[in-house]
Amino acid sequence: MIHEKMSAEKIVAEHILVGLSSSPSNAKIVRTAAKMASAFGARFTALYVETSNAENMSDENKKRLENNRRLAEKLGAELATVYGEDVSYQIAEFARTSGVTKVVVGRSSVKRRHFWSKPTLTEKLTEIAPNLDIYIIPDFFMEKSYKMKQPVSVKGLLPRPKDLLLTLLILAAVTLIGVLLKHIGFSESHMEAFYILGVMITALFTRDVVCTVIGSVLSLALYGFFLAEPVLSFRTADPDFPLSIAIIFAASLVVGTIVAKLQEQARVSSQSAFQTKMLFDTDQMLQKAQDDNERINITAVQLMKLLNRDIIAYPEVDGTIQKGYIATVVPDADNPVFSSEKEQAAAEWALTYKKRAGATTETLSDAKCLYVGIRTNNRSYGVVGIDIDGKPLDTFEESVLMSVLGGCALAIENSRDAKEKELSAVLAKSEKLRGNLLRAISNDLQKPLISITEKTENTLTCYENLEEDTRRQVLQDISSDARWLLDHVENLQLVTQLEEGNMNFDMSYQLVDDVIKEAIGQIDTKNSEHKITAEFNDGLLFVNMDSKLIMRVIVNIVDNAVKFSPAGSEIKVTAAQNEDTISVSIADQGTGIPDSIKPHVFDMFFTGVNKTGEGRSSIGLGLSLCKSIIDAHGGEITLKDNEPHGSIFTFTLPLDDVSLSEPAQK
Repeated sequence: MIHEKMSAEKIVAEHILVGLSSSPSNAKIVRTAAKMASAFGARFTALYVETSNAENMSDENKKRLENNRRLAEKLGAELATVYGEDVSYQIAEFARTSGVTKVVVGRSSVKRRHFWSKPTLTEKLTEIAPNLDIYIIPDFFMEKSYKMKQPVSVKGLLPRPKDLLLTLLILAAVTLIGVLLKHIGFSESHMEAFYILGVMITALFTRDVVCTVIGSVLSLALYGFFLAEPVLSFRTADPDFPLSIAIIFAASLVVGTIVAKLQEQARVSSQSAFQTKMLFDTDQMLQKAQDDNERINITAVQLMKLLNRDIIAYPEVDGTIQKGYIATVVPDADNPVFSSEKEQAAAEWALTYKKRAGATTETLSDAKCLYVGIRTNNRSYGVVGIDIDGKPLDTFEESVLMSVLGGCALAIENSRDAKEKELSAVLAKSEKLRGNLLRAISNDLQKPLISITEKTENTLTCYENLEEDTRRQVLQDISSDARWLLDHVENLQLVTQLEEGNMNFDMSYQLVDDVIKEAIGQIDTKNSEHKITAEFNDGLLFVNMDSKLIMRVIVNIVDNAVKFSPAGSEIKVTAAQNEDTISVSIADQGTGIPDSIKPHVFDMFFTGVNKTGEGRSSIGLGLSLCKSIIDAHGGEITLKDNEPHGSIFTFTLPLDDVSLSEPAQK
């Protein structure tokens, strides 16, 4: 069993990498790697290493490379692109940082002809990554007819006029300065170094390597004609001059080539840094977005900035595309391409079948735009359309596109998962509330119902034999139990309405004194055993409130004070005006509430440890309901001790500009 578990863990940890290229045999290599990934249950990645020669790739090779990329994606591979001149090193480095365990590459028919020849890709990869399992797939017959040669054109060999003019100006300036320095008395050796500096400057400020070569040749001619003795002549009496010329030419060419390569690496690094920053910013905006539509809109805008192309993004609802969000390179411009029926059909097809459609694909290829789904884990959230305009996406743009779409899909998926979890939590809370209510009703309301039933049956059975005072006492007990039940049923109804958000508040300006007096009048008739008083210190106090709900708050608190205070004790209700609120306090002289349970007295279904005077258990809704009602009014309810013993419950109600406060009349 231990061996089986270890084996399973090893399979899960496998990560297979296949190299992408424009080779005709690359399709077979990708399929082989996909089969291996399926057999191992491994993660599958297809990597393309873009070199500086990629821009000069022939159209045929570009098309074949794109087909191989699409094949890898169709077979379930994650597409990745890295940049560098050393392909084997880039593959090894990507494998190291991404946890790749197996690499699948093709074996070229190219052999090392001499011992000084450069090692092949597979030989070098085996040397620099000895810990990787490297699988070499031979395909001699297909490789035999394939040669990775760049197309040669006269246009590609000619420098840009701007760069050529800049080269001539730099060398002219160097020559002029050299003539001046020679006139001052500097030796020819300084002039040689100065011309090498001129070639370096040429390589630094021009984009074509051809300019570096031209600069090297011209620097020799200018040096020989203007600075070498005899001046203004290509003849020289110095026997070492040819060697000096050769050294200058070699140094200029080498230095210029190195500078050109550094420029190319700087360009690639700048491009990668720009991509990384834009992807980071996009991810931040997607995470902060409020809804899926905003995320789709952000995706369209960011892709427009990254690709410099017009973009349309369609959100998905119930399997159909909705109104699209358009982002154009020219602000507020209208691109009529997106509105045609042909484009709509391509977008719907891409969403339905979860594949690419439109331009540069085999499906509805006469469309002007390329349509790619926003999806993850086989779930689609929308479609993005890119205006191709006759210029297919290159590998860099493809990498950017898939990164942004993947980030958008992941953000939408995470948002929906969070909402589902939140909904599940709400449902679980509702189920818990329903269960608590059922338990409260079955356990706590059962006792007074049994008491009412027994007393009623006994009274009916022995009615003639009971004295008048006894019958009156029994009826009073039945009335008390019935009122207790009625109060708690009303509390249950109010709690349910507040929890479901169905409470309709009947707000109006009411006199606080009248509300308190009417609430005290609703207390159980047995309250005659307690002295309940009301005190109003600030005259007429008007507050915007739902008077019935506020009376329910006062009744619940006073009723609790009655139940937990000794007979004959005083319960005082006080109303006063503060700076911007009206406060109502109910103080009793009961046993008080222990400090350990004070933080929980307003929690739903919290009953504490005390029993009521009649032995009834409290459901634990009264004070919780009071807090909900006061919170809904924008007030606050608090609890503190009443010295020397007892408790004081205080709630506040906010005043506004139209509230009235009149001084008490004497």
